[in-house]
Amino acid sequence: MPSARRLMRTRATPVLLLLGTVVLVAAQQGAFKTSSSTPVRDVEMAGTHKTRGTLELGVTTGPLARNWWRAWTASDLSSVDTFQRDAGKPARIVMWYADWQHNHSPSISQLNLIRDRGSIPEITWEPWNASKNLYQSQPRYRLANIIDGKFDPHIRTWAQALARWHHTVLLRFAQEGDGNWFPWAAYGNGNQPGQYAQAWRHIHHIFTAAGATNVKWVWSPAFARSDETFPGAAYVNVIATTCQNAGKQIFARGWQSFTNDCAGAITRLHALAPKLPIQLAETASTEHGGSKAQWITQMFTYLAHHPQITSLVWFNIQKGVDWRIQSSRSAQRAFATGAKQRWVS
Repeated sequence: MPSARRLMRTRATPVLLLLGTVVLVAAQQGAFKTSSSTPVRDVEMAGTHKTRGTLELGVTTGPLARNWWRAWTASDLSSVDTFQRDAGKPARIVMWYADWQHNHSPSISQLNLIRDRGSIPEITWEPWNASKNLYQSQPRYRLANIIDGKFDPHIRTWAQALARWHHTVLLRFAQEGDGNWFPWAAYGNGNQPGQYAQAWRHIHHIFTAAGATNVKWVWSPAFARSDETFPGAAYVNVIATTCQNAGKQIFARGWQSFTNDCAGAITRLHALAPKLPIQLAETASTEHGGSKAQWITQMFTYLAHHPQITSLVWFNIQKGVDWRIQSSRSAQRAFATGAKQRWVS
């Protein structure tokens, strides 16, 4: 697009001046959109620096969730293509999982595959052996061992590799740390109060020393009912929470509307760090117990009125229940209707 300075040279004709004015006004009002195939510029760090009132759409899928034991490949991204087709919008964020037991360094090929799609990679980075069951004690991965430096070589390998990659990557470290089901949980596996935040800051310092400023940190508690696990705004770029309605299939509390299920945590997150953008991570609903389509519609209505929420990662997986937007025609239609709104990108 020609610059205003070039259009307004003294020898420009009136026609060119008029054309330049029209182009500039149209651009300011968003009349021209970038093709979804254009790589995302790193200055547009998805979910971190977007204009207030816009929402970055993201996804994780079955093959990406299984990454801890079988690294996903280019062919597995067909599951992301299917989501994009049925959502009617490209996934600006693509999230996968990497545990410490099996993932000794980040996969640069995976990062490149996501960047080449025009998306921002988000890695849920889990300090445990993911082949074990939830609630199972894993003394090796106690927070004290991270704080004491026993994993520093592993952490440094990741930090240096991501720093060399240069491009933006969201790192969702040790999600749901205010629960009691993961080995890194503040209330399980022999961990002590205050150690979660201390371990987070220890890791952050290693990444800073490695020059990994392209890594953007996503702090993602389950409930956010206190600030005990919050490492501080200086160590976090995005705050997030899990938002899943599983009905009675998984949770004893039964069916919950989006507002009843998620609004409390969102309010607490915003109060804790009002200047940080919020991500809804692992967001989804079951079909059983109520209307999934209505749940999705209510979600988009809520998001339209809460501009502090800048990104949404849909949990498009069959695990325990069918969380996918394609679980029914009505659910898929509701999601596509919500996603086509102008403020969803």
